[in-house]
Amino acid sequence: MTDLAQRILNGERRALARAITLVESARDDHRAQAGALLAQLAKSNRQALRIGLSGTPGVGKSTFIEAFGMMLTGQGLRVAVLAVDPSSARTGGSILGDKTRMERLSRDPNAFIRPSPSRSELGGVARRTREAVALCEAAGFDVVLIETVGVGQSETVVADMSDLFLLLLAPAGGDELQGVKRGIMEIADIILVNKADGDLKATATRTCADYAGALRLLRKRPYDPDGFPKAQTVSAVEGAGLAKAWEEIQTLINWRKAHGHWEARRAAQARHWFEEELRQALLAELSRPGPVRDTVRRLGAQVEAGELAPSAAVDQALAAMGRESPGQGAKAQGEARKTRHRA
Repeated sequence: MTDLAQRILNGERRALARAITLVESARDDHRAQAGALLAQLAKSNRQALRIGLSGTPGVGKSTFIEAFGMMLTGQGLRVAVLAVDPSSARTGGSILGDKTRMERLSRDPNAFIRPSPSRSELGGVARRTREAVALCEAAGFDVVLIETVGVGQSETVVADMSDLFLLLLAPAGGDELQGVKRGIMEIADIILVNKADGDLKATATRTCADYAGALRLLRKRPYDPDGFPKAQTVSAVEGAGLAKAWEEIQTLINWRKAHGHWEARRAAQARHWFEEELRQALLAELSRPGPVRDTVRRLGAQVEAGELAPSAAVDQALAAMGRESPGQGAKAQGEARKTRHRA
């Protein structure tokens, strides 16, 4: 792992690809190696601009990323793209076709594209995407683009691992009411209405105006300067609006850095992912061979047969693990309050 870490720090693309494969593995020995690797790389303290990007299927996410990435590499920046593709609900497989759509960017020596399957993870990203971002930062990339699966309004997990969140929308994709809906709309930092070219240019302009009006109705966020979040039109095919979008991104990020929101956001994200990893580790304990797994399986069979209610089964499972259920804890607190009152 020491040799692999040094090769990543030197910017070797093959080493980076191998490391991402390692952190995505679910094998226990690979997880231990990945932990050691990430611990070594964390000492470098390298940071990149993390940009999350989402949008409905067919809106042109891959086309936008290629055009946007080519513009950034043309300015001398190194760009990494982590594209998450949907996995089959039946087989668990994934086509991983996003990279094939970015033919020009994939050949750029200053770009690195890594498609990964979502593996049924909710929120539009793979479980180890956050660790893949850390690897790309250690490899010296300046910008990391995280492209989500693109499934709908609940796809908000990417905002917990990025510094800025772009939402791509198609022309005629909604009105002002759609723009004020909660979920993905209210966490977007910049809304980009794509395909603003040809016959769709006028429609894209109207759609952008609708969303711009809707954004003014949302409550102002403390980590945004005046005028943000905002909406604008872009054309990934013609390249129109890309330079302006990059300028807006830099304006927002520089303001957040100057006012302390950049570091505070990253610290809060680190805490969030610690708690998430802890939850996943506790869930993994339930599947390890032993009496707890046997009890869970027995209770699951009883629930499946209709012999036991799910909530009652959970109480028994927690009791088998030596823990109180929420209901038991509340009951104990109530009895303690009664005792103090009588005293």
